Amino acid sequence: MGAERVLLEAMLDECRADLVRCVAGLSDADARRRLVPSLTTPLGLLTHAAAAERSWFQRRLAALAEPEWDGYAYGDDASFRYDDDLTVPEAVERFERACARSREIAAGLDLDRELVHERIGVVSLRWVYLHMIRELARHAGHADILREQIDGETMTGPQYAVPPGQGTPTDR
Repeated sequence: MGAERVLLEAMLDECRADLVRCVAGLSDADARRRLVPSLTTPLGLLTHAAAAERSWFQRRLAALAEPEWDGYAYGDDASFRYDDDLTVPEAVERFERACARSREIAAGLDLDRELVHERIGVVSLRWVYLHMIRELARHAGHADILREQIDGETMTGPQYAVPPGQGTPTDR
């Protein structure tokens, strides 16, 4: 129960936490394993999600210039690529930093705040929240399946739900 914004933000934070949970604790080698033909790896999913956070909140919503973004690489395959020396803890920290910045940017804005996307058209902050929930839920599911293939663990589900206002697992 709660106000629309509280519910949207809590669900988005839960999806963020699910993704982190699926990747955290993997060795760097396991997080880089390609188990499908695409560039989808646990580490790639995390770098892609961080890029999506930056793209929607920093690039589009805050309209920051590229040098002001918290990182780089957005869009399709580019965001699934990462440096050879990137570690899981570093990727988690970058993702969580991007999420924190997204929260800061969105905090002072009305859900009806509009922005223009070059392909989609005019969307609201509400739409961005819903899109990010969908995006991160899908990728947490991908990461959960990859994690199960790697070490037999499953890391998402109601038993892992983050209570509203509790942030991500590393925030607690």
